[in-house]
Amino acid sequence: MFLNLLGALFLGALVGYERAYHGRAAGMRTYGLVCMASTALTVFAGYPALWYGGHSGLPINPDPTRVVQGIVTGIGFLGAGVIMKEGLNIRGLTTAASIWAASAIGVLVGVGFYMAAISLTLLSAICMVWIAKLEYWLPSRAGVAILVEFEKGFVPHEEALRKVALEHGYEIAKDSLSISSHDRHAKWHFIAFAIDSKKGSSVSELARMMNSYEGVENFDLTHCRN
Repeated sequence: MFLNLLGALFLGALVGYERAYHGRAAGMRTYGLVCMASTALTVFAGYPALWYGGHSGLPINPDPTRVVQGIVTGIGFLGAGVIMKEGLNIRGLTTAASIWAASAIGVLVGVGFYMAAISLTLLSAICMVWIAKLEYWLPSRAGVAILVEFEKGFVPHEEALRKVALEHGYEIAKDSLSISSHDRHAKWHFIAFAIDSKKGSSVSELARMMNSYEGVENFDLTHCRN
């Protein structure tokens, strides 16, 4: 059992190193603990005769699938804790998914599928390191979350705003526009996607455009990631 726990700690820490390298809150310790704990909860179910010091005197037939179900449920709560929503941006999805993968690695170690556990560890590390680079090279449409506060009494026109966005290589996503008003100050919140990944203006260029747009008093631009 100790060797299983030690191996799970190593494999979990290996997956967690990528998160630690990129400065995420969950690092090698979190992943190592998740993987090791998953192994502990799985491996002890294989030794019912040794429970309670071997003196229980009761026939015990544990169901490993229920143990795995409990692990998956518990890790779900931990994964939800690392997902953060900031405006229209959602962060932590990769960390949550990789923590869930670390628990699966621990379960595989606990039931004795060592090569499968090692394979899942390597595939998880490859996915987190190399697929991120692949996403960067593949064509994509960058999204920008835009919050605009107009001058008091100014009435903006949606068509004019869409036209300006198209001139800078962006289109406003359908059904993303939300409008609010406070003390006659209109606030528009929407998402704009680059029409062409190579032709869209940078965020700094969009900021200069917003400064020159008639009626704009304040604005906020952030990369939109989901």
